[in-house]
Order: sequence, then C-alpha cells, then structure tokens
Amino acid sequence: MIIAIDGPAASGKGTLGKNIAAHYGLRHLDTGLLYRAVARAVLDAGGKPDDRDAAVTAAQGLDLRKLDETTLKKTPGIGEAASLAAAFSEVRAVLVAVQRDFAAKPPGAVLDGRDIGTVICPKADVKIFVTAAPEIRARRRAKEFSAVGHAVDEAAVLADILKRDDRDTKRSVSPLKQAPDAHLLDTSNMDISTATRVAIDIVEAYRAGRGRG
Repeated sequence: MIIAIDGPAASGKGTLGKNIAAHYGLRHLDTGLLYRAVARAVLDAGGKPDDRDAAVTAAQGLDLRKLDETTLKKTPGIGEAASLAAAFSEVRAVLVAVQRDFAAKPPGAVLDGRDIGTVICPKADVKIFVTAAPEIRARRRAKEFSAVGHAVDEAAVLADILKRDDRDTKRSVSPLKQAPDAHLLDTSNMDISTATRVAIDIVEAYRAGRGRG
C-alpha cells in the first residue's frame, strides 16, 4: 500500500505521515527533507541555493541514511533555500528517482511532500491533501523553531510561508496542487491526534473497499 500525502509548509503533513506509517507498519519518507538536505549541502559548501549546478551536484550525492530531521526542519532559512533548489527541474529529476525507488519497495510506504500524488506516485492507493490557514501554519512553525531554541518573529515566518506557497504553486515543474482523486484534509482546527484519526479513517475507507487487502 502506498499512501501519498501532499500539502503546503507547516500544514502538518510530515507528522501525519509519520503517524500513519507507524499505524500501518509502513516506511515513511518526508520528501521535503531531501530538498532541504540539498539546500543545506549547497550552503555548507559556501554556495547559494539558487545555483543550479551546485544544487544538482548536491542532489546526486544525497544519502537517505544521513538525513538529520531536527537540523533540516528546525533551522530557520533552510525551508526558503530548499524551495529555491526545488524549482530546478534537474534537481527534481534526480530526487524523483530516489522517491519512486523508496515507494516501490514492499510492503509499501507513506510519502509526504508537494507532488507525491500528482507526480511521484500518481497511482498511489490513497492520496490525502493536507492544508491549513497560513496564519495557523506560521504559528505552528514559529513554535517548532522556539522549541529548539531559535527565536523567530511569527510575522516573518508568515511572510516566508506565503512566499513559499506562491513559489511552490506557480513553479513550472511539479507545482503544488491537489490531485483530482486526493482527499482534502484541512487541519486548521485540528490537533495532530485528531488529524491522524481522520486520515486513518480515510485509509480505512479505502481498505474496506478493497476487502482490507
């Protein structure tokens, strides 16, 4: 079983993906970490995330075993840099292969990102598009940064999120959009436990229709 979860930044899709994977005993991949790792590698080498050649080289050298979620997700600025790197079709081509290979291995997987249901796994068994109001997403992200000791201005976080939303939805390659057959899940007024229960209900409806196979 392959479950595709898409949505904008800080919508809750990453934690949701982890919880669903744990519930069903599936592997989980936060595909956003791949692009963050590319951006981080470019920055660590003294480059700029909008340097196409540097980003492609970083993508080609990516090692899934060395993804550090805490560093990659909780460091201000990495998300914006990742969004820039993700706009390059050459970078996406390299990472698409990595993601599809991960999904293809039995017994299946849960992948979350921005183009899982539309590009990476268009034939996924279950597709969920997770969203939330921008202000709520900014509040969540600011709390995440604060929890690991990074003081940030919530208004600045909101501005960054809006900028990323605009870039992600308007880019020419693999833009962020809801797949026609994806279930919409608005988490604006949900805590993660509630969102997880709703998402599992969506998956269970699919399994019931397939005889729980």
